[in-house]
Amino acid sequence: MTGKRALINIDYTCDFVAEGGALTCGEPGRKIEKAMVDVTKEFLDAGDFVVFAIDRHEASDPFHPETRLFPPHNINGTAGRRLYGELGAWYERNKAAEQVYWMDKTRYSAFAGTDLELRLRARGITEVHLIGVCTDICVLHTAVDAYNKGFSIVVHERAVASFDAEGHEWALRHFKNALGAAIR
Repeated sequence: MTGKRALINIDYTCDFVAEGGALTCGEPGRKIEKAMVDVTKEFLDAGDFVVFAIDRHEASDPFHPETRLFPPHNINGTAGRRLYGELGAWYERNKAAEQVYWMDKTRYSAFAGTDLELRLRARGITEVHLIGVCTDICVLHTAVDAYNKGFSIVVHERAVASFDAEGHEWALRHFKNALGAAIR
């Protein structure tokens, strides 16, 4: 794969990763913490665009489709929406860097209802790298949209996790076999 690249860091928040998080993927999510930080640091050090695509919900929103599927999570203004562990500390140290971009998202895909595609195209980015949680939900939907928009996709296997081990494995195969993604 060639071309300018960007890292999309998806939903690595306390609600999705911490023990006792509102919708935690549990130990699999905590096990990828070092990889999340290492990959993010690698991209910033290389001068690449680093996007934090972070789920945001409003309390008691009866119209959001996830309200029927999942307990309340990543509620705007709550501690559960903060980045988990060392990634949160890394973000605080580096958030002022020109190539670091925090983006709220309200759907599974980082592209749905956001300006992500415009920001990537403005920078001439043709290759997106994906890390975060959950492999078979938000990472998957972001990958499908990236594919449909013509981006090359790389998924960093050591930096994705899910609460559903079978779904995680299925998604990794799907990235490779149906989307032509590179798995690293």
